[in-house]
Amino acid sequence: MTSLFDDIIFGPVRSRRLGLSLGVNLLPTESKLCSFDCIYCECGWNADRKGPRRFNRREDVRELLAAKLAEMADAGTPPDVITFAGNGEPTMHPDFEGIIDDTIALRDRLCPSAKVSVLSNATRIGREDVRRALLRVDNNILKLDSAFDDTVRLVNMPAGNYTVARTVELMKLFEGRLIVQTMFLRGTCDGRAIDNTTESEVSAWLRLVREIAPRSVMVYSLDRDTPCPTLERVPRAELEAIARRVEAAGIPCSVA
Repeated sequence: MTSLFDDIIFGPVRSRRLGLSLGVNLLPTESKLCSFDCIYCECGWNADRKGPRRFNRREDVRELLAAKLAEMADAGTPPDVITFAGNGEPTMHPDFEGIIDDTIALRDRLCPSAKVSVLSNATRIGREDVRRALLRVDNNILKLDSAFDDTVRLVNMPAGNYTVARTVELMKLFEGRLIVQTMFLRGTCDGRAIDNTTESEVSAWLRLVREIAPRSVMVYSLDRDTPCPTLERVPRAELEAIARRVEAAGIPCSVA
């Protein structure tokens, strides 16, 4: 069963990819707000999540994060990472850059060993303020689930005029200061076959990864409930085979 994050600060949880992670949700706690509607999203479908569509206030995020970091530091259990994720796309917040500035200042003061990570679908990286903020964090993690627009429309269902080509050009502006994250999956959804693990999909995706030249790549598959129940997890051995191809291109790749 899919579910929402019902707090601004959540966790800490043990992340497959990031270690002991303290989550930050800039999106509404009563509903999902995202520029994608991914068929695998643990928060469910956009249309199913009714409720106020208000971003959490910068002041509230700062105060709650400060209190939680102080609590964890006092207990001798600081987080490995402060992760912006939550009920949708964090970079949609109108004060995203200011919140990142606040978070870095709090991290430096209270938990200096923690990294700051942002999990983003990359739909807002055309904005200079978003790019500036992402360049300040330790782990700028941007999604690229396929090299093909048709597959992205099936898997991610983006709002607006998203194209892979434009997204890749914007990713290249980071000059390697990003991590590409890709969900591999197969199965069906609403009667449509979906599989981004085919040779044509992987080879085209790999060409774009080489072009982007990120610091590293994260590949993973399903681990939680999804709104589309007919999707299939890709076995770890297949993910590892994809990772070896990325590493053969000289780019570190982790499997989760």
